[in-house]
Amino acid sequence: MLRWAMGFFIIALIAALLGFGGIAGTASSIAVTLFWVFVVLFLVSLLVSLVTGKRAPTP
Repeated sequence: MLRWAMGFFIIALIAALLGFGGIAGTASSIAVTLFWVFVVLFLVSLLVSLVTGKRAPTP
């Protein structure tokens, strides 16, 4: 999910540099939304692992 957020952020930067304000605004909004969803899911995952005491399997 963080990769998607970074991808939309890069798209927003390129669009802003080329003068496409609407596309840049939309892409940056999507990037910010995906970033906060990632943060929330990370925190939930962290809390669940702390409460249950289980660790994620290592590859």
